Amino acid sequence: MFESLKHNIQKNPVLKRRILGLMMHPVQTRPKRWLRSFQFLYMKKGKRSVVYGSVRKDIVPFNAFSLGDYSVIEDFSVINNCVGEILIGDHTRIGLCNTIIGPVTIGDKVNLAQNIVISGLNHNYEDISKGISDQGVITKAVIIENDVWIGANSVILAGVHIGEHVVVGAGSVVTKDIPRYTVAIGNPARVVKRYDFEKKQWLKLEK
Repeated sequence: MFESLKHNIQKNPVLKRRILGLMMHPVQTRPKRWLRSFQFLYMKKGKRSVVYGSVRKDIVPFNAFSLGDYSVIEDFSVINNCVGEILIGDHTRIGLCNTIIGPVTIGDKVNLAQNIVISGLNHNYEDISKGISDQGVITKAVIIENDVWIGANSVILAGVHIGEHVVVGAGSVVTKDIPRYTVAIGNPARVVKRYDFEKKQWLKLEK
């Protein structure tokens, strides 16, 4: 029923604009205070999961947000599902001062260090007769599979898919997919190691 209502609203631009006006602050571009007071009703949190009090929760009911069992979002992070869902798995830790803007899916046992930006959003800019802020946005989902470690100060751009058991080195800018069981570093990030299952060891890749 809710999905049908959401679909009907999206097909009606005038109605959509009015409803967004009720929900979103026009200058702060975040949910209005009255809506934030009801977040406990629509933020799905798993068993013993923790969202610290200083986290900025720009969470709206018309896009999904879920935090799995035993997962943590640490202080001073920003979680924003206003343009796309955010799904976080079990036993995952979102470190200090992370920014996550949907659509983003993060698997189980993922560790994000400090000051990481993960965004499924890009601004349109092609029409030079309009300001960039007037041209709207496009979204491409970010997917981070299970058992991934991302180092501090990294940036994961829209549309990127990071495979299982990947390590992303500190300060990396990930602009394209990273295959599973690899280590990637740099700006733009490139794969420098991969795990060889036949030899049962990590192998450095030639430059």
